Amino acid sequence: MSDASPVIDDPQLGTFARATSELTDGTVLTHDWYAQTYVTDIGEIELMLEGTEPDAARALLPRIHATIDGLDELVRTATDAIVTRFSTGEPPAHELDEAADDLALEAIEATAEGVVVLHFVDTCGEHFPEGYWPAAHVDDAGAVVDVTVES
Repeated sequence: MSDASPVIDDPQLGTFARATSELTDGTVLTHDWYAQTYVTDIGEIELMLEGTEPDAARALLPRIHATIDGLDELVRTATDAIVTRFSTGEPPAHELDEAADDLALEAIEATAEGVVVLHFVDTCGEHFPEGYWPAAHVDDAGAVVDVTVES
């Protein structure tokens, strides 16, 4: 019997496979999500579908599609929310614009709970300390419902 997980094919987004990581000792860890690298006008973005079973992960594809369809507007909404969350007052427009330029979308994660998480990296290192990155949690209406910092 094979240990390989089945893949999820999507005509627009490509083939998703169970995500794995190889440790320095050669051990391979299999994660609880399916992943695929997707190329957009803004660069490569990792797409992640939470789940260990292909049918459960496949059910999240419509959320990824909707997110990609409105990506430009959603990314700006998310970067504005990130700056606003970590500001001590109403951030000035130039801070929102700078963050929109400096925070690059790295991954889109569709969770089993129905939330999409947009993971960003700070390309200039001025907004977040090294090793930390912001994430915006978006509901199915496209509203940012939470902002977190991950490490």
